[in-house]
Amino acid sequence: MNGDAADRRVVVIGVGNEFRRDDGVGPEVLARLRAQVADSVQLVLSDGEPARLIEAWAGATLAVVVDAIRGDQATTGQMHRIVVDQADLEQVNTVSSHGLGLGDAIGLARALDLMPGRLVVHAIEAADFSFGLGLTPAVAAGADALTVAVLADLAAQPDLPAQARA
Repeated sequence: MNGDAADRRVVVIGVGNEFRRDDGVGPEVLARLRAQVADSVQLVLSDGEPARLIEAWAGATLAVVVDAIRGDQATTGQMHRIVVDQADLEQVNTVSSHGLGLGDAIGLARALDLMPGRLVVHAIEAADFSFGLGLTPAVAAGADALTVAVLADLAAQPDLPAQARA
């Protein structure tokens, strides 16, 4: 990399479907971030399909993914943060609520040399993926913490342009 701002692309990917209750946490976090991040940070909504995830993060210095994972009532709202360059693929394969998803995207992106410079996954355990609008109370409360966590990841990335961290 030569240091251009274009070489330091930052993307936050919200995975999910707002019409499937708690699966809408990714889109919800993106909506909250819109007013809090600089225009240079790309906010991308994804259904979690591997090729679309790879397309969204390819070439990024930092990619942050926000998604819901299947949990049970006892753990609804519990959050997880995984830095993929420090995790194995087996752990990442458990991160998505989608049949094919993040683990598959990471495996394919590694094989094709299309991984971002740094990939951080923020996941929240959810229990209600039924049709309907609105997050359950535990996941809605977690959306606040997820938003703060994503902002912290953006602020902690030292080689990003200052405007991307604002």
